[in-house]
Amino acid sequence: MDALTDLAIQVLETADPLRKIELSHQAAAAWRQRAVPVLGTRRPPPRPARPALPELRRPGDMPRRRLGGEAGRIALLHALAHIELNAIDLSWDLIARFATAETPDGFFDDWVKVADEEATHHGLLSVRLNELGSAYGALPAHDGLWQAAEETAEDLLGRLSVVPLVLEARGLDVTPETVERLERAGDAGSARILHRIYTDEIGHVAAGRR
Repeated sequence: MDALTDLAIQVLETADPLRKIELSHQAAAAWRQRAVPVLGTRRPPPRPARPALPELRRPGDMPRRRLGGEAGRIALLHALAHIELNAIDLSWDLIARFATAETPDGFFDDWVKVADEEATHHGLLSVRLNELGSAYGALPAHDGLWQAAEETAEDLLGRLSVVPLVLEARGLDVTPETVERLERAGDAGSARILHRIYTDEIGHVAAGRR
């Protein structure tokens, strides 16, 4: 029987985003039902598998995004979809890398829930991009979040400090304003998704502080 850490590693080793989402939901369901033990024997990869696209650039080389037109909204959604994909892997890597026999179940409850919700977020954003005539991978993205994770590969408290970086990258503090701007632009569909993400992320902040 695969352990929770084995299921986490399966997600990390999966490049296809849709399959990553599917495996995340399956692993989360198995853990909620307590159908799997915690510890396996494998170690997580240094970096998660990634699809061929999007092209990854340094954060400073990314174009600025504006919400003025549809192209700007697509760029925003694409950037958020990329952040959510990284957040899926950050959550599962946290579980696979730092689990011990002494780790309380509450830690896994928190981070499995986070991973499950991040997978939902990426899926919602990907569908919305498709509805707008684009797709995840159609625009460049940056690799800054995972670089921060690599620097804390042996430090649980340091890794937990990466969580605020994820939230900052999302612009969580300005999400309500962004939702309003999307609504004023007539993009109610995107606004609903960002509001859903904002609501879920409040719980993720708490998980990072426990």
